[in-house]
Amino acid sequence: MGAQLRVYRQKIKSAQTTKKITKAMELIAASRIQKAQARVAASTPYSRAITRAVSAVATYSNVDHVLTTEPEKIERAAVVILTSDRGLAGAFNSQVLREAEELSELLRSQGKEVVYFLVGRKAVGYFQFRRRAWERNWTGSSENPEFDLAKDISDAVLEAFLRDASDGGVDEIHLVYNRFVSMMTQTPEVVRLLPLEVVEGVSEPGDTVQPLYEFEPDVETVLDQLLPVYIESRIFNALLQSAAAKHAATQKAMKSASDNADNLITDYTRLANNARQAEITQQISEIVGGADALVAAK
Repeated sequence: MGAQLRVYRQKIKSAQTTKKITKAMELIAASRIQKAQARVAASTPYSRAITRAVSAVATYSNVDHVLTTEPEKIERAAVVILTSDRGLAGAFNSQVLREAEELSELLRSQGKEVVYFLVGRKAVGYFQFRRRAWERNWTGSSENPEFDLAKDISDAVLEAFLRDASDGGVDEIHLVYNRFVSMMTQTPEVVRLLPLEVVEGVSEPGDTVQPLYEFEPDVETVLDQLLPVYIESRIFNALLQSAAAKHAATQKAMKSASDNADNLITDYTRLANNARQAEITQQISEIVGGADALVAAK
């Protein structure tokens, strides 16, 4: 019984140590998520405004531009996958990788070759384990992304997009990331960045007066200037969304781990008490039995 009691006490101590670690990680994630949410809130209006501006130029101009023109045949598609550099975030990374796999299967079923651009060590590790190739990767800045990272990613995917597919370029760009919805919900999102799907700026039914746009110096120059700004803003916003979602997922996972540690401590404490009580009962029984034996011997 003594050995069993020592085992239970050791397990209780281990669970208490684990709880201290998970509780600290939960508090760290909670402190970081406020700043991450503020950065998302500051970035989203700009990203939406750029998208509206690009959509307006594309809608109210009659020029063929690489930004808005759908190729006759799409041979290669780029998929940019945003994951985290660290784990301990529940299903955060697995759900975005699963979404990327489903998108890849869909693109391949349409006869397209898929090229990957990976952000975060989890995505790189996932591809390395499966011995799959990728074009470029970026690691080390997923939890607190800066604009320079978004610009670097944007430059890489735009360079591939502006090249012909026969020269190793791509005909379309997709972005897969986790979108921050709330502290309890982070949903995987798939967005086609290029060619641009114009969904804003289209006239509503019943409108009689159409807006008049004048472009200076010309539409092509305006679109050429807006193209990198649009891609950079969308990727940067997605990076911020992913970082906020990561902190929320970490907080949720660590709270669940702390609660599980509490349950383990309660269960092992009950078992340890039972073992201690059984040991005391056995000792009393041995004392009583010895006393009875002495009395009988007299």
